[in-house]
Amino acid sequence: MTDCWLLRHGVTEGPEGFRGRLDPPLSAQGWAQLRAAVAELPPFALILSSPQQRCARFAEWLAAEQGATLHLEPALRELDFGEWEGRSAADLMQEQAEALGRFWADPYAYTPPGGEPVAAFAERVLGAVARWQPRLQERRSLIVTHGGVIRLLLARQLGLAPKDLLQVEAPYATLQALTLEPC
Repeated sequence: MTDCWLLRHGVTEGPEGFRGRLDPPLSAQGWAQLRAAVAELPPFALILSSPQQRCARFAEWLAAEQGATLHLEPALRELDFGEWEGRSAADLMQEQAEALGRFWADPYAYTPPGGEPVAAFAERVLGAVARWQPRLQERRSLIVTHGGVIRLLLARQLGLAPKDLLQVEAPYATLQALTLEPC
């Protein structure tokens, strides 16, 4: 058992929607959410973060506040939603309801047009966690990342079928424990 935590970034500026490769900054509300999420916790020794600014800026601030070692890990970026980037689910329901439904029903079986296949996303995320696992297990650790990354890691931890990936909840600025198997 390890003391490793996942933290999803807070609310960002701009309208809601699919934002895999888009990189809006945290809003003032998002900053407040994240600070509140970690306020009562003991300090972390290692912080691993997506390099996207909605994760990295908070991770940099927290590492400086706590004297933690920080590493930005490119493989912890969010899923690339291709042509769906910047569009809301409500908007897509008007024009691409069948495609959106297929993605929600089984994200491994349907890739958004021009997007990253979830199998490739899973390979990159799981590969990064495997590479970092020995260091994550050495000390109290935090991974600051995105909803898709957290859903993937928790779905595997819970033993869910791949098609059930989107059944996992990953609200903004929520801390969730990640169990790492012994190396």
